[in-house]
Amino acid sequence: MSIQSAVEYEDLLALWSDLESGLGVILGSPANTLEFAHRVVQYDRWMQGLMQRDPDVGLYLLFQLASNSPVGYSASHALVCGVLTHLIAAELKIAVPERDSLVHAALTMNIAMTAMQDELATQSEKPTSGQQDLIRAHAIKGSLMLANMGVGDDQWLDIVSNHHDDAVERADLRMAPPVTRLTRILKVVDRYAAMISPRMSRAGRSATESARSVMANTSAKTDEIGHALVRSVGLCPPGTYVRLDNDELAIVLRRSSEHNFPYVAIIGKPTGELTAAPRLHNTAERSPHIRSALAASAVRARLNHFHILQLGGYGRQKT
Repeated sequence: MSIQSAVEYEDLLALWSDLESGLGVILGSPANTLEFAHRVVQYDRWMQGLMQRDPDVGLYLLFQLASNSPVGYSASHALVCGVLTHLIAAELKIAVPERDSLVHAALTMNIAMTAMQDELATQSEKPTSGQQDLIRAHAIKGSLMLANMGVGDDQWLDIVSNHHDDAVERADLRMAPPVTRLTRILKVVDRYAAMISPRMSRAGRSATESARSVMANTSAKTDEIGHALVRSVGLCPPGTYVRLDNDELAIVLRRSSEHNFPYVAIIGKPTGELTAAPRLHNTAERSPHIRSALAASAVRARLNHFHILQLGGYGRQKT
């Protein structure tokens, strides 16, 4: 699928923005949300519908959203984690009930510290002792909050309460109960999503650096999850920036069958100037290839993402 018109692009962007905003509302005011668990399920279905429409466009908009601003960090982080756990669950062929528990936990794991998480994203100082106390307690507290608001899915609650428990890392995935495996998936996704997102105290990392860091800091038992993450979104996911080996600047548009060789839109010249018109390039078929991934903070240019995404049928066109 390609973006055929400015109206279609604006409508799709609005749907993703509304999803993030709605998620932010219920996470920010859970006590004032009627049928909280049902609302989370509705947002999950909304997210699934957008991803089914075009997963690459969905990832493009999502990574742009996650990497460009720390404002509304809590909702953005929850949505990124929800999408990534959804994709990994499909990649690992996880049963639907377990997939649902995992994604719902991803969307709500930080519910006990939503406001503080947004504060920390815009805070240049280290967390205060009070903030550190809340960080340490938020997983257990969040699980209790969810249970009190009517969440009856024990796996959902257990994943939330254990998503910072180091003991989960030491379990043998082949022998561990399903909830341990699901929790480990969320731990990997949580770290990855946190790395790519900017805060006032630091810029976000490139997606490639984040993926490699997550995989380097996990045990061999967890490699399966890290590799599933890379297979799901690629080392350079749609919506992230790359430098080509001829010094041109590009933004990734679509994954290909070769995970390290996506379709890109070339947007900048080796001299640093933007190109007059982005052009599509399949890095799997010919040079130039990707030399390095870039953090979003390294690209200051304002881009017309509609025109970039309009390089439609970008799995069919070639350069």
